[in-house]
Amino acid sequence: MPEKSSSPMRSDARNPWLIDTRELGRRAGSSRPVNRELPLDTALGVPDVIIVPEGATITLDLLLESVVEGVLVTGTASASTQEHCSRCLDPGTGDVEVEFTELFAYPESTTEETTEEDEVSRLVDDKIDLQPIVRDAIVLALPLVPLCSEDCAGLCAGCGVKWADLEPGHGHETIDPRWAALVERLEDTSGEPADGSDR
Repeated sequence: MPEKSSSPMRSDARNPWLIDTRELGRRAGSSRPVNRELPLDTALGVPDVIIVPEGATITLDLLLESVVEGVLVTGTASASTQEHCSRCLDPGTGDVEVEFTELFAYPESTTEETTEEDEVSRLVDDKIDLQPIVRDAIVLALPLVPLCSEDCAGLCAGCGVKWADLEPGHGHETIDPRWAALVERLEDTSGEPADGSDR
């Protein structure tokens, strides 16, 4: 029976998310920096809350290090976001930056042989696929409650207008529904509001 291949990477050597580690070699302690700007082919995040949109550029600033068990990748990934403020609902833009560290195990290494397939990343044909690692790190770094500003006052519960756009002292008179009929009757008989206001 042929050996099972775990190579979605083999299907497209032109995938910009693949990094060839052959020139790094397997000498423990050798390293090289990698800086790339890569396209995102699928939006990340929660629609209508915060996303890194499809077609956005992910900027990677990485260091690849050869270690005994594989290639250790450390660095940062950053991208621009499109978001809606969770208080006032205004659309806006922002940035996300995340740090990550990931070991890509060599085939037949102790790490590769003693861990489940989903517990550690692997090198395939001396290449590492950064997309799943970066995607997961960015999604986890996105704020659950994006805000246009820390002091955003949100919307008036009575009329739905942004507090920032309303006059000082804005408010809505509320009448307990249990007293509404009595208030209406008193206004009809006196011709004046029952609460004494100048309405």
